[in-house]
Amino acid sequence: MASFKVTGGRHLKGEIIPQGAKNEALQILCAVVLTKEPVTIHNIPNIRDVNQLIELLGDMGVRCTRLSDSSIKFDASEVNLDYLNSETYKRKAAALRGSVMLLGPTLARFKKGRIPSPGGDKIGRRRLDTHFHGFMKLGAKFNYSQEDGGIYEVDASHLQGAYMLLDEASVTGTANIVMAAVLAEGTTTIYNAACEPYLQQLCKMLNRMGAKISGVGSNLLTIEGVSELHGTEHTMLPDMIEIGSFIGLAAMTQSEITIKNCSIPDLGIMPQVFQKLGIKLEFRGDDIFVPAQDHYELETFIDGSMLTVSDHPWPGFTPDLLSIVLVTAIQAKGTVLIHQKMFESRLFFVDKLIEMGAQIILCDPHRATVVGLNRQQQLRGIRMTSPDIRAGVSLLIAALSAKGTSIIENIEQIDRGYQNIDTRLNAIGAEIVRL
Repeated sequence: MASFKVTGGRHLKGEIIPQGAKNEALQILCAVVLTKEPVTIHNIPNIRDVNQLIELLGDMGVRCTRLSDSSIKFDASEVNLDYLNSETYKRKAAALRGSVMLLGPTLARFKKGRIPSPGGDKIGRRRLDTHFHGFMKLGAKFNYSQEDGGIYEVDASHLQGAYMLLDEASVTGTANIVMAAVLAEGTTTIYNAACEPYLQQLCKMLNRMGAKISGVGSNLLTIEGVSELHGTEHTMLPDMIEIGSFIGLAAMTQSEITIKNCSIPDLGIMPQVFQKLGIKLEFRGDDIFVPAQDHYELETFIDGSMLTVSDHPWPGFTPDLLSIVLVTAIQAKGTVLIHQKMFESRLFFVDKLIEMGAQIILCDPHRATVVGLNRQQQLRGIRMTSPDIRAGVSLLIAALSAKGTSIIENIEQIDRGYQNIDTRLNAIGAEIVRL
């Protein structure tokens, strides 16, 4: 396992450009399987999860021609379905949570699919019921075998449009069902659909390819099935989670950072949540300028009661940024309750923050109360391990603000979601050494 050696207490200054959106990339890249014609994708992040998915597509027979560091032309005219029965496919797909979204496109175009139980962050149970109930509504039949770690096999010889109400507004579930429905016969109506900007991007791309999806951006999607899709060109949004991470980093380290090309209209309420933490933000065109602040004070509710920050389906606050909000609140003035509703294991990294000197009460697996230090006490560097992508970057932010040196192990988790994070932060004044 690789590690980061982090020297804390440095003030950063400069400009940083967010990578392409990880959560959008995993959907968009799977969608290239839906057509025989070339699809060119721009602003692809150079991160482990995305690179593993591109490698998996290549193994399936998709020709991947790199046009630049962040642009690739995909040609899925000769997909090798026999590869799905191989041990190599099973091993690679099982290691990548995003591989589950290959199922919708393969069902739509080839009428069958096969996937092992996927991996990803260890942040609690992440069920696939929404995906499969949607496929079954469309007429697919699936079989689950527990042999060799679990294999899902799906027969979709005749996909028929249907009405469905999703049991949860799952982003990946909605994306998977939409990709299956675009080539199904008849009309599909999806209530309680996720409507995150990344899913909107997928729907817009599919419409450019010839799909007929209406209601994009709402919780009600209507999809009229078509017989085939065509090639297109698509540019991914900047990563909202990375933008939020940089805002939190600037506040914690008293740094002056300009985040470039943020696609601010697609950030929703995210900037407002950080402003509730007392962080000053200036919007300069499509850039966000975060000035260095000696102090920032948490807002309270109108009646003076303690602020609560919780996750909600879009357009609510994304759960992927709650870990960043939590660590940012450590040096604020005031108290905040962080309520992580979606995943029951995502707050368990706070024990390391407490060891560093933070005042946090872990109320239960879903809630933590942060009592801000108001810069009266600096965190201290320790040795710790990154349990998942977002907790890993939260620990990195804490380490950069701390006194002394920290060692963060298992940084492969961070690399799964953040592109060359050490190199990019070192360029604006951080001191991070990859061991």
